[in-house]
Amino acid sequence: MIRLAVPEDLPALQDIERAAGEPFRALGMAAIADDDPPSIEELASFQRAGRAWVHDTGDGPVAYLIAEVVDGHGHIEQVSVRPDHARRGLGRRLIEHAAEWAAREGLAGLTLTTYAEVPWNAPYYARLGFVTLDEEALTEGLRAVRAHEIARGLDAWPRVTMRR
Repeated sequence: MIRLAVPEDLPALQDIERAAGEPFRALGMAAIADDDPPSIEELASFQRAGRAWVHDTGDGPVAYLIAEVVDGHGHIEQVSVRPDHARRGLGRRLIEHAAEWAAREGLAGLTLTTYAEVPWNAPYYARLGFVTLDEEALTEGLRAVRAHEIARGLDAWPRVTMRR
């Protein structure tokens, strides 16, 4: 079941993020696997704004998505699924839920940034209808998102910006 995150969920979201990072290690991306999850304060800002959703199995969250608004689009800041719950459509359902939220809010669609060559990143999102934007198509807000990612060192591997 997808529901809005509550404050008590936030430590579990950090645990999901840590677990979801582990598969990157096998791709030689240990820095991503070792990256700290968003802080409780960061997650709480999404939760308070009503832009943090979890997939709860009844035993607590096993996947989550946080979003913000960037230049008239819902921007998926993060979507993560515990590896032991992967390949069950949970991420896709969360993304569809975010698309419904964006439509209700009158937003033009969804955007995200992701790794170009990680199978469960850009190729996966392309199967869900996202298209890669070239540099000229980036809005000022998306350029700011990318600049923040570059400052954090996330561009050690090829990244793309996508829109649906």
